[in-house]
Amino acid sequence: MKVLFLVQEQQRSIFDTWYEAIANGLDECDLVRVNSDEQKRLKKFVKSRNIDFSTYDRVILFLRYKKMMRQVNYIQSIPNLVIIELDAFQNYCESKYNGRFTKYFNQIPWARVLCTGKGHTQTLCDEGFDVHFVGKAYDHKLLKNLKLNRDIELGFLGSLQTGVYKHRKQFLEDLAKKEEVLIHRTSSGEEYLQMLNRIKFFISADIPFKEYMIKNFEAMACGCVLFTWNNGEVENQQLGFVDMENVVLYKDMDELIEKINILRNNEKLSKIIAENGQKLVEDNHTWQDSANKIIEALQAPLRTKVQKKHCLGLFSTYQVKNN
Repeated sequence: MKVLFLVQEQQRSIFDTWYEAIANGLDECDLVRVNSDEQKRLKKFVKSRNIDFSTYDRVILFLRYKKMMRQVNYIQSIPNLVIIELDAFQNYCESKYNGRFTKYFNQIPWARVLCTGKGHTQTLCDEGFDVHFVGKAYDHKLLKNLKLNRDIELGFLGSLQTGVYKHRKQFLEDLAKKEEVLIHRTSSGEEYLQMLNRIKFFISADIPFKEYMIKNFEAMACGCVLFTWNNGEVENQQLGFVDMENVVLYKDMDELIEKINILRNNEKLSKIIAENGQKLVEDNHTWQDSANKIIEALQAPLRTKVQKKHCLGLFSTYQVKNN
């Protein structure tokens, strides 16, 4: 299988290990990085690079959704289309993109979508789309347990910007009124690695996404005890999350503080949960594991796009069938 993989050139997260794992698992993969301005004018960029989509068995887009949604007419022309989408959860929560992923996918219903939430994957399938679950993961080459002294008891590293993260922001700020908790943002790479390795209890608040963000897996890989908002049994079973065995789940502030106090007074249990969590992600949730799922999801035949003109000739619609 020959694949064209168009990815964002500049991102806050580092995905190079993921890209490499995907490319290495394919017979032939042309990885092309597209900068922010080029994503705004994808047709012009493709033409400038003399890219011929027809020579590829699959064309994967991992580009900014908000820029792709403005170029649907061109996206519709790309054959053998596969879209990797890490943020489809925003389609179903309080965000400016609520419902807009559904609208976008409705305009390209023949495309295969690779989604990182198990529940959201099923919902999108129920809406009629060709969606495969691949799961979020972490950079196993960059992030690991350095066995450092954990001098920060409670900590969170990440974005608290308004909008989609406003509930995370409010929850962590409320926690800070009750407990001494470090709320900080670092640069990606070495600084992030070092800070994660200083935190004993990592407090994650993925509210109300119903999907676990990447930082959960990153914290576990670095040996933190992960305390995370409970996103439901569907996600927990899929990921292997077991409360008080390899992760600490909570559904409100009272339960979080109760479990913090339990583990403060039980160092042995804290150590067991941290070790089990680290093993879980090392064995199941690396970028290599995610790449393997993506490669598998590329193999099945894609839906075929069949153009059919309206009887009055006013517009065109598309009939979708499995091929």
